[in-house]
Amino acid sequence: MRKFTQGFYGYVFAMAVCLAAVGLFLLVTPQSRTEHIPRVDYSIALADLRRTAPFLVWSPEPVAAGWIPNSSKNTSANGVTTWRLGFATAKRFHAMLAQSNEKPEAEFANRLSNTSTVTGTVQINGVTWEQRVREDKNQRSLVRFLPDVTIVVTGTAPWDELSTLAGSLKQLPKNTS
Repeated sequence: MRKFTQGFYGYVFAMAVCLAAVGLFLLVTPQSRTEHIPRVDYSIALADLRRTAPFLVWSPEPVAAGWIPNSSKNTSANGVTTWRLGFATAKRFHAMLAQSNEKPEAEFANRLSNTSTVTGTVQINGVTWEQRVREDKNQRSLVRFLPDVTIVVTGTAPWDELSTLAGSLKQLPKNTS
């Protein structure tokens, strides 16, 4: 017995016992091979925003097929209302819609797109959007300035998916109930 508790053979025996225990643990532990992306229901936040925001709210109508809404944050302070709605896209990139009545508008757009440099413009459903790119963060952004709200569509998603989100936006009427 002393042969298995000391020296090189003891070390090999202890390693074999540990590896067998780890293998047994992995064998009996349930493992999921399916992706899990948390899904949020943003309908209540949207209804609240439509009732309280000092601007007409824009929302994706309908949400693109295969897209999963996974975050929604509504903030209001000092007369500034902001809504951020995040998605996992069909290609499993990140895209976010942000809108706010923050002034100055350019600061909001610069902060959300992580750059103040406009790299071009693009027409989406007859509407002109600014394009911005932040290469080191792999972030692309579409920005639209309206009189009462600034809209930023941003994320790691490719341009076609960001354009899909921007193109799906519909301005919703005020909710007075």
